[in-house]
Amino acid sequence: MQLDLNLPDLFNAADYFVDRNVREGRGDKVAVLCEDRAATYSQIQTGMNRVGNGLKSLSVRMEERVALLLLDTEVFPQCFFGAIKIGAVPICLNTLMRPKDYLYFLNDSRARVLIVDISLLPAIEAERKNFKFLEHIVVVNGAASEGTISFADLVAAQSAELEAAPTTPDDACFWLYSSGSTGQPKGTIHLQHDMVYCAQTCGKQVLGIREDDVCFSAAKLFFAYGLGNNLYYPFSVGATAVYLPERPLPAAVYETIRRHKPTVFFCVPTLYGTMLQEEGDLSGVRVCVSAGEPLPADILRRWVERHGVQILDGIGSTEACQTFISNSLDDIRPGSSGKIVPGYEARIVDENLQDVPDGEIGTLLIKGDSVAAGYWNKHEKTKRTMLGPWLNTDDKYYRDQEGYYYNVGRANDMLKVGGIWVSPIEVEACLIKHSAVLECAVVGHPDAENLIKPKAFVVLKTGFSPSPELEKELKEYVKKTLAHYKYPRWIEFIDELPKTATGKVKRFELRKNEEQSKQ
Repeated sequence: MQLDLNLPDLFNAADYFVDRNVREGRGDKVAVLCEDRAATYSQIQTGMNRVGNGLKSLSVRMEERVALLLLDTEVFPQCFFGAIKIGAVPICLNTLMRPKDYLYFLNDSRARVLIVDISLLPAIEAERKNFKFLEHIVVVNGAASEGTISFADLVAAQSAELEAAPTTPDDACFWLYSSGSTGQPKGTIHLQHDMVYCAQTCGKQVLGIREDDVCFSAAKLFFAYGLGNNLYYPFSVGATAVYLPERPLPAAVYETIRRHKPTVFFCVPTLYGTMLQEEGDLSGVRVCVSAGEPLPADILRRWVERHGVQILDGIGSTEACQTFISNSLDDIRPGSSGKIVPGYEARIVDENLQDVPDGEIGTLLIKGDSVAAGYWNKHEKTKRTMLGPWLNTDDKYYRDQEGYYYNVGRANDMLKVGGIWVSPIEVEACLIKHSAVLECAVVGHPDAENLIKPKAFVVLKTGFSPSPELEKELKEYVKKTLAHYKYPRWIEFIDELPKTATGKVKRFELRKNEEQSKQ
């Protein structure tokens, strides 16, 4: 059942997540820990207000977009909520993209102002002459160059007082661009109430985020998963967030955990797997959370054996804002995405949008009040994805008779082998249990008769080397565990898998490379 938030007619998310904490007496509470720095809620509020006033001085008006290309530091929440507080719409941009991607994002969104970390400025400068709408570039963490504005100078000149814009719960609040695995990335429009809905559903009812928690997300703030984990989940209850500006490699992640002692750790399956190859401990962590792609049951087993801390696997999406199906502390089913998060509804349907029986694979539809209003300037795509109150996730799932949901891949990932559907996730989960396999991905590949069969790309653990003998051993390993027709006919050993910035394996890129190699 959908949750009723009972929000007032005038509602501003920046007031709710920042100002409310100060009003309720948490002004001196640490809101953000970043490296050797700490920022209280009062300091975040002051910074937010100065940013908002700074944007006003650049003539930013309600509903106008403000692009953010920022690392995970205490500046991020100040800029994000500073824009929201004046009724503008921040756009969180992926920090790992290429210049041509930023050209697309900025021209597509028509943002007039970009706030960018100086370390990322070269990617903007490379396409600067081609921006159609961008008027101001505000540079964080460094001196302004010709034609840019110093963030430090801009905010220092502003008042620390700012009244929240008279927005409503249904006003546009922020955008996130989808990953663009099919076609160009899409600007996903989220409303003022969406973050509150996620915090009250998954944050409160599944994860039980508390005021005394310290949250640390290896997934970055520009990612829908990371934005909830490390910004509005902790800020919804006056907890503390830990930020890691650098790339979340295992050593840096373990060191951050040692240094700041988070109680809730958010990560993605790929990083959990690589962390198991490194030294480090989780002292102080009460629960780990996973999303982004399915968590193999074997990684969960090995993680609990080593660290003694459970991982709650779930699934969310950019369009839904955060997690809508999840395991919970008192109900963990390894290999599954868990059960529906209270406040959401789910259906599994066939190609005619008719519900399928439990145990049968179909497309997952989700209903909940955090689902985006639509895609920016993508009318037809919006109609195909937002089916009235239902969101078409394009994920293939089945539900068992006990109500647990199992992910079997994206619609375009599924393989039909000998007329029978094969889930690449099932084959990958089997392979990763082998002692030599660090990670793997399975895609379809044509055989001599041009019939599709599974092919596995395998990254080996340290101490193992590719060989015909190991290839044969892995094939036999799958044959003994799964139905014979599911085993990979080919195994290619590679140094690393192609991944998105959020850690998802780019199966579409592996498929594309396969197609190009045939030409």
